[in-house]
Amino acid sequence: MSVETTAPATERDQNLRTIIDATGAALEDNPDKGHALFKATGTGGDGVRSHIRIGGHTVLVDEPPALGGANEAPNPVEAALAGLLSCQVVTYRFWAAQLGIPLEDISVDVEGDLDVRGFFGFDSAVRPGFGEVRVKVTLSGPAPATDYERLSAAVDEHCPVLDLFRNTTPVTTTLVTA
Repeated sequence: MSVETTAPATERDQNLRTIIDATGAALEDNPDKGHALFKATGTGGDGVRSHIRIGGHTVLVDEPPALGGANEAPNPVEAALAGLLSCQVVTYRFWAAQLGIPLEDISVDVEGDLDVRGFFGFDSAVRPGFGEVRVKVTLSGPAPATDYERLSAAVDEHCPVLDLFRNTTPVTTTLVTA
């Protein structure tokens, strides 16, 4: 899974700087404004398909036939990788603008290893999620490599979805029966 993006750096960076400055000013006056709630809702569909609503968007998630689906959309773990990939792009763009590092192009490849024995419960010693995830980021622009290394460190520290992958997040499940 990979993505490449290209846009005029100066206009994009100016727009992002405006967002960063306005957000910083708003949070300086009221730090509680920094808290946001994100939501997704969904229902099961044919086979193992999920129809998901996120804000004003509808997303379909499916599995390949080997896992009971029709392969009409990415599967849940591919969607998780896509979330990581897209968050990396966003975070690189914002932090390049924040640090004043010119960034012309970004390409991100993400892959993860998953052993299905954990999902199917065939081996209790195997976790059902990814055993390892690898992210390859390719940056281009006129800045020296040391600036892009500094940018990478800032992204690693501030990317929300990377944080989800790297750190335990409490999850509470409520079961409602009809």
